[in-house]
Amino acid sequence: MESLPMPRAARSICLAAALLGLPAAAALPSQPAPPASPGGPRQMLIQWMPGEVRCRGTMVSGQAIRRPWNMLGWTVEAAPRSTTLRFAIDERGRPVSISRDGPDYLPFGDDILPAMAASRFPAGKPHEGCGVTFTMQAVPLDQAAAPELMSYTIHPLSGRLPEEGWKSIRASGGPCLDTPLPRALIRHIPDFVKIPATPGVRDWSMIRYDLNAAGKPVHAAILTGTGNAALNAAGLTAMRASRFTRGARTGCLAPYWREAGTLPAPDMPEAIRATRVADGNCPDEHGWATPPQLRFPEPYRRRRIEGWAVIRYDVAPWGELGNLTVIASEPTADFGRQAITVLRSARLPAQRQGYVGCVDRVRFDMGPQTDPGLSGSEGAPPA
Repeated sequence: MESLPMPRAARSICLAAALLGLPAAAALPSQPAPPASPGGPRQMLIQWMPGEVRCRGTMVSGQAIRRPWNMLGWTVEAAPRSTTLRFAIDERGRPVSISRDGPDYLPFGDDILPAMAASRFPAGKPHEGCGVTFTMQAVPLDQAAAPELMSYTIHPLSGRLPEEGWKSIRASGGPCLDTPLPRALIRHIPDFVKIPATPGVRDWSMIRYDLNAAGKPVHAAILTGTGNAALNAAGLTAMRASRFTRGARTGCLAPYWREAGTLPAPDMPEAIRATRVADGNCPDEHGWATPPQLRFPEPYRRRRIEGWAVIRYDVAPWGELGNLTVIASEPTADFGRQAITVLRSARLPAQRQGYVGCVDRVRFDMGPQTDPGLSGSEGAPPA
């Protein structure tokens, strides 16, 4: 926690989420299978597809919106099939002040707002009153496109991809994947530090290659991925330098991925920074009887997206915080909700009388990136 000079009744809480010591996979438990029914339940690949972006009724074109990461689900009939985001676009082309219509919780929708925060539009012309609707597609695993299934294996939020999905991935390769996978004798890994990272996006490349009789990769080529040219080139170089057990094979697959670069929080406007409550009696400085529980919002930690929120609250004589209200948060409303959760866990020292009109700003900052990339061996199809 870091204290910064603030105007009367306003303080700063800084939450630094270092990747060191945090779970590397951050995978959510898979949804349990429902009771058996006639014909049996079918596991689905859940995809959210964005529609047109309109700002005050005018369509805005430019780079494609970042799609939310795919998930797995058993039953989706009761889940909402679409959701609409509201936002503005600043002069740098960055979506800001992003919120979502409807209740705070959306099944399978944890990554929708983070994906929007990582998107970009043409710079130079800010827009207000923007909106876009995401529509859910639920596809049975045996009908899902192989690149969509590959994308899921790069960030498996709902657990390991079932065998049904791996069958489609194998079909996009060749006989190499129908037998026990070749064992790596020398495995070269790209120098991920030298590969430019995309802020808020985990880039990946799927390489298809053959093996000659000596176990040397030949005919290596990029099959699919996010299009990071430096990662593609480094992955191909690393694969060509690797060596495997002897025996000719065709149609092998191997992924490489580069962790997302940090996406800094938007600047805090001076008017928000200087927020104060005219009739408040909160002291300029105070200690904590119970400090806030510092917890970075997980969907944003995965994408290394930073944010901030300004929260107004009152304090009871016994030190409990109440009437917590979000004054502002960026880049999405999720940081405001998380800041309230953080502050609600705290207590101030007991006083003769409580306080009214306290204002704190909470900053969510990522720590240093200790492991910028992974070899991708976890994404290989099972033998």
